[in-house]
Amino acid sequence: MNFKLASLLAAGLFASAPTFAADVLVDFDGPASFDSIGEYYNGAVEALGVSFGLDALALKNDELGPYFSNAPSPAGVMTVVGTDATMNFAMGFTGASFSYSYAPLEETDPFAFIVGVYSGLNGTGTLLSAFAVVNNAQNGCNDSPYCNWNFASTSFNGVAKSIAFGSAVSYGIDNLTITAVPEPTQALMLALGLAAVLVGARRKS
Repeated sequence: MNFKLASLLAAGLFASAPTFAADVLVDFDGPASFDSIGEYYNGAVEALGVSFGLDALALKNDELGPYFSNAPSPAGVMTVVGTDATMNFAMGFTGASFSYSYAPLEETDPFAFIVGVYSGLNGTGTLLSAFAVVNNAQNGCNDSPYCNWNFASTSFNGVAKSIAFGSAVSYGIDNLTITAVPEPTQALMLALGLAAVLVGARRKS
């Protein structure tokens, strides 16, 4: 094979090699009820690269009564109890979705909250997108505080690293999914294979 032709072929294939985005799903089924989720999904138990502030608690039904029902993943959900409930994903993501149920603790609690998606960790940097979270928990059901679940999703320009849930105290979420920044793994493997071809072609020329 002509070395120049092989070089051009390698450059073209590398440039066109696909990168693949991976969805990361956090179903909140693992942590014990009322435990802070913290680093559970950041290597403490499951290595998803996702961490949460101390006010993001896991919630499971027990003998004291059903706290939630009809959730997308039935074993557990997340509940927000304070402002330190930011989700961080240091690798970066380009889209997000989750199901939510909002049950105000007091009649005077706000009807709606805004959950922000930010370019930096811990809710810092540029606000890239926002979710409107409204009171929906008792919409057509009354068998538990969190019984009605709405789905919300967003995509945005740029790369996000955190979602600030802390403004929405007293609501629950389930099946949080983020679309991780694509990694060029396939392109790298292809480039290594083509490099070997080029070396062989150069030795023969």
